[in-house]
Amino acid sequence: MPSDQRLDDLQRWLRDDIGMTFSEIAPASGDASFRRYFRVHHDDETFIVMDAPPDKEDCMPFINIANAMAELGLNVPRVLQQDLARGYLLLSDLGNVQYLDLLALETADQLYGDALDTLLLLQAAKKDHNLLPEYDHALLMREMELVREWYLEKHLDNVLTATQHKTLDEAFELLAQSALAQPRTWVHRDYHSRNLMAMGTDNPGVLDFQDAVFGPITYDLVSLLKDCYIEWPREQVLAWVRVYYSRLLQQKIINDVDEETFIKWFDLMGVQRHLKATGIFARLNIRDDKPGYLKDIPRTLGYVRDVCGRYPELKDLDALLNTID
Repeated sequence: MPSDQRLDDLQRWLRDDIGMTFSEIAPASGDASFRRYFRVHHDDETFIVMDAPPDKEDCMPFINIANAMAELGLNVPRVLQQDLARGYLLLSDLGNVQYLDLLALETADQLYGDALDTLLLLQAAKKDHNLLPEYDHALLMREMELVREWYLEKHLDNVLTATQHKTLDEAFELLAQSALAQPRTWVHRDYHSRNLMAMGTDNPGVLDFQDAVFGPITYDLVSLLKDCYIEWPREQVLAWVRVYYSRLLQQKIINDVDEETFIKWFDLMGVQRHLKATGIFARLNIRDDKPGYLKDIPRTLGYVRDVCGRYPELKDLDALLNTID
């Protein structure tokens, strides 16, 4: 593995500051941010080291939310050592088997069942105003703007007309209002198959939660069941949604919400998320020289087109995407 200054400094931190001798250090996973993760072998155990350059990433949300989610009963990495000035964290290791590695027709019910159990723990949590920022109108809109700037204009090299800009503006507002109409809960914000680790016990391990917010109740559900990295038939997705909806009612996490409304919230939330993701995938290629996510755009936009075809209020957005893509 090529050496670099931060990696050299990180290894010195482990050896000199923590006193950890290790036989091997290797990349543990990729990340769509500036963070890097390494797996360290020490004696008969493995640990994860996060490298988060402090001029680009803030470790405190990770630490605070990890502690809070652990108190809720989620299986998240424990923070064992930290150097915030340099942006280094030593974490417990939740293994290297992602949900995405194991998901198949014969495993999906069990794996998603465990993931939905964990999501229910998260959504039953009480709000902490001092910990989670609001998933507000401004943030929802900023996220959707990514698809306009990075995918439609930069990736596809389009010069949008005034009419097309108006279509996007109206669609974004519709989607934001649908999200804001929903009951509010803790939102992991990236609850999908690459951030859920398959565990022998206490499944799943939950990663990449540092951007958690307080927001729409269907956001994490759609992240999980309309995953940008794996797709299931709509009939199967809705079967899982209906079971989870019933559990939300039973636990009184939601009240006075009929199933049809909940499914519409779920569908429109998916459009908001998938527009954002499409923009992020394009940005990762253009700005960050990470082209690997481009292959996920057809699936991600496919979700958008499917929902647009089901709701008349999104027909103009559907027509726009079909015209310029």
